[in-house]
This record gives sequence, structure tokens and C-alpha cells, in this order.
Amino acid sequence: MLTRMGTTESTRFTTLRGLPTVGVTAVLALVAFTAWAMTAAADGNEDILKVVGIAWIAFAAMTVAIPLGARASQTHAHGLVWAYGLAAGAMVTSAAVFILPQAFGLHPKWGGFGVAAGIVLGFAAHTVGHRLTHETSFDHTSLEITAHALAAGAIIGIVYGNMPELGALLGLAIVSHKGPAGYAAARRLRSDDGDPWILLVPAAGVGLTAIPASIVALPSNVIVNALVFGFAGGVFLHVAMDFFPTCEIGGDVYDVANTTDHAHELLDELRLHAVGSTIVGGLVVFLAWYGLAT
Repeated sequence: MLTRMGTTESTRFTTLRGLPTVGVTAVLALVAFTAWAMTAAADGNEDILKVVGIAWIAFAAMTVAIPLGARASQTHAHGLVWAYGLAAGAMVTSAAVFILPQAFGLHPKWGGFGVAAGIVLGFAAHTVGHRLTHETSFDHTSLEITAHALAAGAIIGIVYGNMPELGALLGLAIVSHKGPAGYAAARRLRSDDGDPWILLVPAAGVGLTAIPASIVALPSNVIVNALVFGFAGGVFLHVAMDFFPTCEIGGDVYDVANTTDHAHELLDELRLHAVGSTIVGGLVVFLAWYGLAT
């Protein structure tokens, strides 16, 4: 989950019809990669269409959330908790069901080391990346969420490119947090006098790396593949844990709850909703998988 960060000054970008040009450029690049992918699919690489679909769903989810977050005159703590919880539960379950068995099946020990590396390095990248954002003149929120989208997209592309039997369920669960993340980021950017539409960059970011990464072929080495798939699973688990709706001081949920006169009582209630939403998120993935498997 994004931590609260203030901006010392509004982010200034050249605009095109009211939209930041860097955002428009990112969208046009996604369209170009999509056109290339369609050509590749016509030449026989039909599996790439799964990656394209996941990329555009991630783009649509965050893009729709931008104006909703920017125009929100009031915030609803229960809705935010359920959005984060459903996404986190779905991501944990999907990583555990669709990626980790593949890593451990290739090599139980090396796959385990890959998972550990993904979680630890995911945490390290998040922490160091947050520190480095303070060294730039751009707003921290958009930089962090863009880096996250590009990294997640690259991993999605590699996983799907080397496991063509995977269905779209994994990818959809992994990018399910794009909607609530975009809403929270847009709300924060607007409150800090930033331009919420800069979030078009991370909205397109998943596809910008996922589509080209899908053509990367891993070497036919069991240990390398176990490490890669374990690492992917570990990163997704780290991202999911980062989106667990923790109802503590300093997070998005607290920022919303603190606007009421009964913040403490509301947080206690929201903790129960946090548990329930994550369970439901995992259950949704189970039911979807069970329905497809039977």
C-alpha cells in the first residue's frame, strides 16, 4: 500500500489537451506495443494475447479510478478497506496456487530461495526506491507507483511467456489492486495540488514492460527456472502483503478514518472488515479456479 507522502511543490508537466504529455506518450507506447503483439499473434504466437488483455485491464482499472479519486469530495473507509483487502487476498492466493507450485516442482530448494529473494528484494527495492524519490523534483507518489507497475509488468510478461498454459486468472488477480491504488493515489495527488492524470504512466506501465518481456525465453535449466518462478512468486507475495489493509496510524485507511469524530472506534471496526475482505478475495480466486477446473 502506498504510504502517505506530501509533495513540496506541484508537479509540472507540459500538457496536451489538459493531459500531461508524458502520460499521453505512455498510452501511445502501449498502443504501439499492442499493435506489435497483434502482429505476433497473427504469426502464431497467440499466447501473447493473454498478456495484452491483462495489460489493458490494468490500464482500464487505474484509468477509471483516476477521475473517481480526484473528484472524491468525501472518502469511505469501508470501501477502501474492502478494495485493498479483496485485491490482497486474490494476489496471495493466486501467487500461492499458480506460481509457487511451479517453482517448487522444478526444484524445491532453489525455488524456495527464489521466493525468499523475491520477498526480500521486493521489500528492499520498495524501501530504497522510496528514499530515492526524495532526490527528484517529481512527486513521490507517481514515481513509486510507476516503478512498481513497470517491475510487475516485466515479471508478468516473463511468467506468461514461459508458462503459456497459464490462464488469465493469475494475471487478473495480480493487477486487481490497480483500481484501488489508482483511486488512492489520485486522491492524494489532488489534495497535494498535483496532477492526477500523471497516473496514466503507471496505468500503461504494466503493458509497457509485460508485452516485450513476454518474448524473453528462459534457458532450459531447472535451477534457473526454479529461481525465476520462485522470485516472481516472492515479489507478488510482497506486493500483496503491502496491500493488506492495515488499520494503523500513518496508512491510507487511517487517513480516511481520521476524518471522523470516532476514529478509534472506526479503526477497530475496520480491522474486522480487513480480515473479512482478504478472506473473500482469496475465496473468489478459489471459486474461479474450481469453476474452471471442473
